[in-house]
Amino acid sequence: MKKSVYSVVLMDDVVAAIDELAARQGTSRSNLINQILAKHLCCTTPEMQMQSVFSVMEEQMNRMFRIESQASEAMLSLYSALRYKYRPAIKYSVELMREPTDSQLGWIRISCRTQSKALLLAMEDYFRLWIKLEIENNPVYGDIDGMYVLAPGRMTRCLLRCNEHTPEEIGEAISQYIGKFDELIQMYFSGLQDGVPTEMLIKQMAINFKRLFADKNDLI
Repeated sequence: MKKSVYSVVLMDDVVAAIDELAARQGTSRSNLINQILAKHLCCTTPEMQMQSVFSVMEEQMNRMFRIESQASEAMLSLYSALRYKYRPAIKYSVELMREPTDSQLGWIRISCRTQSKALLLAMEDYFRLWIKLEIENNPVYGDIDGMYVLAPGRMTRCLLRCNEHTPEEIGEAISQYIGKFDELIQMYFSGLQDGVPTEMLIKQMAINFKRLFADKNDLI
């Protein structure tokens, strides 16, 4: 959405109140004024669209995940407990672009906080397996620059957009993706803990991945 610079005259007390509220919400004076005016005039701002996405996600995911409020209006984080030794937390952070491009909505960062080097290595192996399965299912992913970024204990993946969708549809699609990812990572690490051979787990992963992602999603 295009922005321009305008000059307006406001009372000092009004500006002080706006600045105080903007500081509490972690936003700027201009952005807060823009949101207030947009709400009053029934205009839709990027912040409203992002909130609509996150509202759908919270409604769909609150029974399965612990949801954490963020200081940023562009981010939402969800947690689940991995069925593995000490039940480490898996964190799913969704960050949306304030102005999405024609092809990208934002990013999802999936991470595991642990001091165990063995678990970090196993997590990296899992992320690489996941990327391989996704690209096999949808080869175009392999041609997108920066589609996946790996770091110790973390995978960052772009959230794609091929067509126009409503915030509600976007929230539902992201929720479904996270739900499927969590279902498969739980299965994989539960098998590891039970001593299932890695080769068998990989084969089972491939079968379940195809089952869950039989209908290719053109959104993410």
